[in-house]
Amino acid sequence: MLNSLAPFLLHWAITALSLWVASYIFRGLQFESTGSLVISALLLGFANAVVKPLLIILTLPLTFLTFGLFLLVINALMILLVSALVRGFKVSGFWTALFASIFISLLSVFLGALVDTSGPDAIQMPSSGNWL
Repeated sequence: MLNSLAPFLLHWAITALSLWVASYIFRGLQFESTGSLVISALLLGFANAVVKPLLIILTLPLTFLTFGLFLLVINALMILLVSALVRGFKVSGFWTALFASIFISLLSVFLGALVDTSGPDAIQMPSSGNWL
């Protein structure tokens, strides 16, 4: 169980850090306390894991029609949902949520690439030899 807890905590910390940096870049994104930041990061991860796939399935025709750009709208809606649920997390509007979601996604990917998440149980690709 502890093997799966460490990647979860790492991803949670990366999301919280990305939200914190985004709150300094975007004036319309504000946190009243560190607690609201941590809870927002946890809830954003939960919303991205549970609610977002459901929205993607429900809006699949619209996503195809817009060549996938509607996924950016879904990301913004996830941030607006979290801001509506967490007291102390405020987003000024949709456009702030849209641009902040793009920034948060890119920063999270960058920070996640910097951190080595492969443990001793990770599957490694063979560096030489036959693949059969």
